Amino acid sequence: MTNKSFPMGFILLGFSEWPHLEMILFCIVIILYTMIILSNSIIILVSCVDPHLYTPMYFFLSNLSFLDLCFTTTTVPHMLSNLWGPGKIITHTGCVIQLCMLLCLGATECVMLVVMAFDRYIAICQPLHYTIIMHHQFCWKLVLIAWLSGLIESVTQIPVTLQLPFCTHHRLDDFLCEVPALIRLTCGDTSAIEWQMTISAILFTIVPLALILTSYGYIAQALGKIQSKDGRQKAIATCSSHLTVVFMFYGTVAPVYTYPKNHFASTYSKFFTFFYTVVTPLLNPLIYSLRNKDVKNAMLQLLRRGSP
Repeated sequence: MTNKSFPMGFILLGFSEWPHLEMILFCIVIILYTMIILSNSIIILVSCVDPHLYTPMYFFLSNLSFLDLCFTTTTVPHMLSNLWGPGKIITHTGCVIQLCMLLCLGATECVMLVVMAFDRYIAICQPLHYTIIMHHQFCWKLVLIAWLSGLIESVTQIPVTLQLPFCTHHRLDDFLCEVPALIRLTCGDTSAIEWQMTISAILFTIVPLALILTSYGYIAQALGKIQSKDGRQKAIATCSSHLTVVFMFYGTVAPVYTYPKNHFASTYSKFFTFFYTVVTPLLNPLIYSLRNKDVKNAMLQLLRRGSP
């Protein structure tokens, strides 16, 4: 049976199949969320305050941190509510808002990671032209393109998703409203939207990943020509940090969105979703700060200013 009207919204099953773990998960998630807020806020703060970080790389990094803050704030508060009590319902309006935000922010982050790879490519492969190419206005245009890409993805996916013939039980085997979970809830033919979702996933995960890997192929060639040992090590540290973030994000998003109804995605989707909504936004600032001397020095200077 199908039903296109859902006044009560959806029931998010989340981790209800393991009720004895819900309170433990609640404590873990609230600690992780606090760390996400603090770590990403610090990245944004030091990028704005320290003049040494007024460069395109840190401008894009602060934008990535802002995206991660928005991404987790869209999902984690309701996840905590879901884990805390027996009420697992999300209203129709709440589901639509969450769906819009997730699609927009997720697609924006996919493009932003390509922008960051392009920045590293210009910095290492064309260092003499770096300041000419990556000027302030051009950097803002790249960020704007990333946000517009996310907005277009959200606008094109939402209407089609909300017209799906949903089953009457309205139980989503997930802890948030996202397209793959809604596709799995349908009781009718979903081949059209599955194809649309697969094409979007290829455009926002596979193609960006291919572009990033291509750029790093050229970067690897250029690194061999750098004479300075310190300069080479600094470039390798920065690039390896970015590649780690890339593989963490795309590696968890792609399996869920590319083939939303296959057995693997259906079985492990909650774990992948948990990783890219909670774990990745926490690891991003840690990876960049722990492997970047400029960020660590800026953080130390900020602490010294704050100390009496």
